[in-house]
Amino acid sequence: MGSRIDVLLDLDGTLIDPKPGILGSIRYALERMGHPEPPPFEELHWAIGPPLRSTFTRLLGEAQAEAAVTHYRDNYRNGAMYDCEVYAGIPELLAALAGQGHRLFIVTAKPQVFAEPIAERVGLAAHMSGIYGPDLDGTLDDKRDLLAHVLRRESIPPEQAVMIGDRKFDILAARANSVSGIGITWGYGTPEELREAGSHALCDTTEQLGQAIADLDAAPPKS
Repeated sequence: MGSRIDVLLDLDGTLIDPKPGILGSIRYALERMGHPEPPPFEELHWAIGPPLRSTFTRLLGEAQAEAAVTHYRDNYRNGAMYDCEVYAGIPELLAALAGQGHRLFIVTAKPQVFAEPIAERVGLAAHMSGIYGPDLDGTLDDKRDLLAHVLRRESIPPEQAVMIGDRKFDILAARANSVSGIGITWGYGTPEELREAGSHALCDTTEQLGQAIADLDAAPPKS
């Protein structure tokens, strides 16, 4: 490609491991909603990635989902949002990509009002040209819509971008917007999930991810 492709990155399960904060807040919300025995963490891994309202709809039903979201966010704002850890190799990868001239953007299902301070706290924001997530009211909850919004807002041609994430939602959003999608396997999705969604490539390490981005960058423009 003539210029560096823009790199769009999921946050949870891709750049950071958010398990303690997210799953702890889900269990807190279930307890507040009167759930007799909230599931243990290992039974809730599927809940890292999808929009929060869909998670609570699955757990409690649509009628109780909004109240559960409120309880979740009470706990999340009270410090749980920072109960996360940056994956090994990510700071070095982001620094290298930025140094090569790529623009980097976080595109996450986490509401933007949480994503921005988290990225700042863990040292990721300095590498980013933008951080995007849905509104608290659910606007842009669907990652396909969110990614389309980012492409419009930043004037990014789809053929000049790659979306990277650990769940099918990231890859399906990429496909819906004619963007290349790369799946990573250190997060909370399975290789099978990512392949079925149509991932352009699968990466097991940050080194492989850096190479996959370089390969896309060097490829001829899509016709």
